[in-house]
Amino acid sequence: MNSKDNFIDHIDKGYVTKGDYIIMGSAMYEGETVTDAYVKIPLKTLNRHGLIAGATGTGKTKTLQILAENLSDKGIPVLLMDLKGDLSGIAQPSPGHRKIDERHAKIGFPFEAKNFPIEILSLSDQDGVRLRATVSEFGPVLLSRILNLSETQSGIVAVVFKYCDDNKMPLLDLKDFKKVLQYATGEGKQEFQEAYGRISTASTGAILRKIVELEQQGAELFFGETSFDVNDLTRIDKDGRGYINIIRLTDIQDKPKLFSTFMLSLLAEIYETFPEQGDSGRPELVLFIDEAHLIFKEASKALLNQIESIVKLIRSKGIGLYFVTQNPTDVPEAVLGQLGLKIQHALRAFTAKDRKAIKLTAENYPDSEYYDTAEILTSLGIGEALISALDEKGRPTPLAATMLRAPMSRMDVLTPSELKEVIDNSKLVRKYNEDIDRESAYEMLNEKIKKAEALHEKEEEFKTKEKSSRSSSRQSTRQNPIIKVITSASFIRSFFGILKKFIK
Repeated sequence: MNSKDNFIDHIDKGYVTKGDYIIMGSAMYEGETVTDAYVKIPLKTLNRHGLIAGATGTGKTKTLQILAENLSDKGIPVLLMDLKGDLSGIAQPSPGHRKIDERHAKIGFPFEAKNFPIEILSLSDQDGVRLRATVSEFGPVLLSRILNLSETQSGIVAVVFKYCDDNKMPLLDLKDFKKVLQYATGEGKQEFQEAYGRISTASTGAILRKIVELEQQGAELFFGETSFDVNDLTRIDKDGRGYINIIRLTDIQDKPKLFSTFMLSLLAEIYETFPEQGDSGRPELVLFIDEAHLIFKEASKALLNQIESIVKLIRSKGIGLYFVTQNPTDVPEAVLGQLGLKIQHALRAFTAKDRKAIKLTAENYPDSEYYDTAEILTSLGIGEALISALDEKGRPTPLAATMLRAPMSRMDVLTPSELKEVIDNSKLVRKYNEDIDRESAYEMLNEKIKKAEALHEKEEEFKTKEKSSRSSSRQSTRQNPIIKVITSASFIRSFFGILKKFIK
């Protein structure tokens, strides 16, 4: 058996599966695609998380598209972060191309064009289903970590939540939260001090500044009602295909704080909501986080610990997380170590730092007698990638340089009219896009302050009247000088003496 035959046998044995799977493409040997040497990802292992990495223009987004389409076809819903705005074309079938047919001939199966059910979601004022969450749903711990607060400041946030719980005041948006903070060191200072202890104005001022920083990135649009129900991410269409939910994030690339706030809220809500299912035969939902470095950019240690915990625990809920970024080093090692599937597109060695990063990246992959990993990382073409997955027993599959299949849907954006049609037909738009501003902590505290001020005014008015009444009373008891003379004892004796004489 020659080396090529050994290689084919190596791939065939390494990627054998008993359950359902997704074909990513066909393995390459010495730069040439080996027909029918399929690289397969078992559905069973897709909740073990993954990474799609590579330099700009090497095909990361198309790889994400391939995975999303095939998951949808298998009845598995998907959530995509679309930061560049080029994923909406999934709703339309591919127009096809001669080069696509040639690629599939090399891989070993014919190309099929398809469209897929999509839902357009939005964190901002862009068209689509509005994604929102209330401050109460975040809870004091997660909110404190997102704001990167000190231990003392986090304690104040916990007190604010406790006060609102005790007084049945809903914390819906940032306006509510700021109002309670201001009340705690202002009009309600005595009330808070008696019930919860003294609260420092310096600490509340620092918290307020952190909230303003978050608001400057557009967070006021995210906090509020109606809260998004994460169960709506798991819908299946009438043909049994999972919905591909696309979050349009083209306007928040320069707002990492808002992006990480949203992502942590979403992951925490999914973890709290979805039931435990252990290792089932397929995931319940798969999330692709494009430009993943935005989550970790400027993140505090507490925030990174939170992300690491969620990545570890959410797998048992049947959720797969896939980070898409330019370089694996963009993802913290603690998170990277939790990722089962790694799809690595080409990296560019322009600088000494690039070469060092390539060397470190190569060390993240299994050793292979058929590839010099560090060398092949710089020679992969567009639509080619190194793949290392997990088999159904959780063992790493052989490293395979892979010619990837083409996306079945359009590799371009929807036209404005096509996008409008998708949004107009959305049931979720009608469910979530109504602005609601019901009575919450802000209005309730304003009413409380108003009543207190009215009561204070009445007390002051009563005191003024009482003072005036006392003054009037004092004046009335002062005798007129003439009366004083008439009522004196000597005057009375003289009067009766004269009267007696007159009678006589």
